Amino acid sequence: MTSAVILISGRGSNMLSIVEAETGIEVRGVVSNRPDAAGLDWARSRGLATKVVDDRGYPAREAFDAALAEAIGEWRADLILLAGFMRILTAGFIGRFPRRMLNIHPSLLPAFPALHTHRPALAAGVKVHGATVHVVTPAVDRGPVLIQGAVPVLAGDTEASLAERVLRVEHRIYPQAVRWFAEARIEFIGADVVQVRDTGVASDNMVSPRNTQ
Repeated sequence: MTSAVILISGRGSNMLSIVEAETGIEVRGVVSNRPDAAGLDWARSRGLATKVVDDRGYPAREAFDAALAEAIGEWRADLILLAGFMRILTAGFIGRFPRRMLNIHPSLLPAFPALHTHRPALAAGVKVHGATVHVVTPAVDRGPVLIQGAVPVLAGDTEASLAERVLRVEHRIYPQAVRWFAEARIEFIGADVVQVRDTGVASDNMVSPRNTQ
C-alpha cells in the first residue's frame, strides 16, 4: 500500500479531505511547523501520529528543512503531501524526495503563483479561477501539474467568497491526485511533464494532463 506523510500549518482542511476519502493510501503521520495548528488535534482524534517541527526554533531555512526531513524520514513514506504547509522549502529538501512531494495551490497555475491568489485574480477580472495539484520542484509553484479544478468568478465576489468556492474544489481534486498515485496511474515523461492513465475523471470542471483513457 502506498504510504504518505501530510504536512500542515493550520486547520488542515485538505488533510481532512485526503484522510476521509477512499484514496487507497496509508497516512503514517502528520507534521506541522506550528505547535498550535488546529489540524493536529483533528489528526490525533483520528488516531494519526503527529509531530511538530517548530520553525521558530531554527536560525536558517536549511536547518529547519534538515530537521523536517529527519522527522519525515522516520516514517519512510512514499509520498509527502503539502496541505496548507506555509513554508517555501529549500532545493536541498525537495531533492531528498524527487517526484514524491505534492502540493495543492489555490489558482489555475501557471496563473497567480505564490500567496494571496484570490486578490490578484479578482483584480485581473478573470472569469474562471480554481486550484491545482502539482508535483513540488525547486521552482515554486512550477512543478508538473496533476489535476486542476475550475470555478466561475461571480459578480460581487470577494476574496472570502471566492476562496470558499475554490476550497471546495481543492477538497475534490487533492484526494483524486493522491488516489492516482496509489493506483500507479502517474507516469513521468521527462523532467516536467506527467501523464495520467485512465483517470476516470468525468466532471467538466476537473482536468488532468495528458489523460490517456
